[in-house]
Amino acid sequence: MKPVQILLSGCSGHMGQVISRMCAERTDCVITGGIDCRNADAEYPVFSCASDVSVDFDVAVDFSHPSLFDGVTELCCARKKGLVMATTGLSAGQLERLESVSALIPVFRSANMSIGINLMQLLAAKAAALLPGFDIEIIERHHNRKVDAPSGTALMLADSINSVLPVPCELVYNRQPLHQKRSEHEIGVHSVRGGTIVGTHEVLFAGTDETISIIHEASSREVFAAGAIRAAVWLSGKDPGMYDMQAMLSQIVQ
Repeated sequence: MKPVQILLSGCSGHMGQVISRMCAERTDCVITGGIDCRNADAEYPVFSCASDVSVDFDVAVDFSHPSLFDGVTELCCARKKGLVMATTGLSAGQLERLESVSALIPVFRSANMSIGINLMQLLAAKAAALLPGFDIEIIERHHNRKVDAPSGTALMLADSINSVLPVPCELVYNRQPLHQKRSEHEIGVHSVRGGTIVGTHEVLFAGTDETISIIHEASSREVFAAGAIRAAVWLSGKDPGMYDMQAMLSQIVQ
């Protein structure tokens, strides 16, 4: 079978370098080109912007910056190629644009590209449905350089939990000014920043005389790279539409 050809946006960044190394060790995909404004020491041609790309590709993987969003999406639409959007921090307008282009090309997006985190999302939703009356708290821990809080993954977990509850819970980020007991219909979301923690997420279910925790800990960024590569290979040849990790996992399980 012909390997899937990948165009890697953000190839000079840390995640881009990890993806390049991991793809070089696989036989089901190959990187045919990259996009990055910085100097890149790569074994494939690197272009400073999307409009300069002259190589062929099946799927673009974007692990760059929201400022490059327009160029990458326009390129994929013009070429009718798939897009794995792994860049975080997209604006509401960019997310709407991503939805609209999914009518023209296959688009894969997940707030977290880790297979394990997305399995955790399924487990947390299942637990929430089976544990009525339990208080739910989400604790996320990241390195001291992470600027956004709470993490997109924490919000993804909260959304998944709320989707199965008869009454969606309010997300409470800071109880300090409240001075009142915990509401039955809230999910506490807590952010911890320190050291070089890659990423740890915990969903705590606290009931009467018992607690249950679902925890995922990433030891390196390779788990996110592996998920993005797997998504690119899976997305190749798909019909236009919006896809996510849950769709991929469901198909794998079947």
